[in-house]
Amino acid sequence: MAFPDFFRAFPALDVPFPDDVVGTQAIRSDQGLAVFFTFHRDMVLPMHAHGAQWGTVVEGEITFTIGEDTRIYRPGDSYSIPAGVRHGAKIKAGTRVIDVFQEADRYPIRA
Repeated sequence: MAFPDFFRAFPALDVPFPDDVVGTQAIRSDQGLAVFFTFHRDMVLPMHAHGAQWGTVVEGEITFTIGEDTRIYRPGDSYSIPAGVRHGAKIKAGTRVIDVFQEADRYPIRA
């Protein structure tokens, strides 16, 4: 399921991946950052850590390693990553996720 057209009015983020690999729209508050990700190509997200994160898969598939646990997430599956826990993923093209980050400044808004 595609995100609604009005999401395109939300600002894009400056993420360390090309636009032809992943698209972003975001809503930011002082308390956190909600991001709507659309993955246009298969992608490997290297292991990394940051503040707490929660997400849900809307469409597609992610093989996610969170700490020592690796699992496949599909539409309707949610994940919660505690602050400081290393995680990384293999994300299939066509995947859409909603991620909410504890850190409001996790990614800057694209100028």
